[in-house]
Amino acid sequence: QVQLQESGPGLVKPSQTLSLTCTVSVYSITTSSYYWTCIRQPPGKGLEWMGAIVYYGSTYYSPSLKSHTSISRDTFKNQFSLQLSSVTPENTAVYYCARLELLGLVNSTQNDYWGQGIQVTVSS
Repeated sequence: QVQLQESGPGLVKPSQTLSLTCTVSVYSITTSSYYWTCIRQPPGKGLEWMGAIVYYGSTYYSPSLKSHTSISRDTFKNQFSLQLSSVTPENTAVYYCARLELLGLVNSTQNDYWGQGIQVTVSS
């Protein structure tokens, strides 16, 4: 079954860019028909959908994050990546990569798979 692994710096300074790389194994990110999705969970808060890149390359973003967020992919490496610019301590969270059958977090299906998440702290 598909496996997802998050990676990237665990500590980012304010005003810098947070980078999250999602490495996918077993399943190609170009195979129909899934949303390769980035989600985060700040301490003590709920899950926040950030954005997604579709298997054919189109991107979607949360309106509240769109101005600072970019999702891209490297099909040769079978990876997709999130960049969040101009971060503040409020961006501290556990960040997840996921393969979702639907756009957003409306429902969970048996075809949804999540990585284990990584802690990213924004601090000087």
